[in-house]
Amino acid sequence: MLALTRKTGDAIMINNNIEITVLEVRGDQVKIGISAPKEVSIYRKEVYLEIQKENEAATEAAQAISLDDIEALKNLL
Repeated sequence: MLALTRKTGDAIMINNNIEITVLEVRGDQVKIGISAPKEVSIYRKEVYLEIQKENEAATEAAQAISLDDIEALKNLL
């Protein structure tokens, strides 16, 4: 992990196309702004972890479908 000290208005660059700017520091909270291309997904970590959890659950559910279930669906058509 890279640890940096920045002041309000200071920024860092990541990979030539992502800029993170310190917008405000108030007590123990830091407000940051992130400028990145639209194709770059940006999530708060707790949201990202929830998305990962849901994706894993969906994958497990999809894997739980048995071959018999697939055959039964084919017979419906």
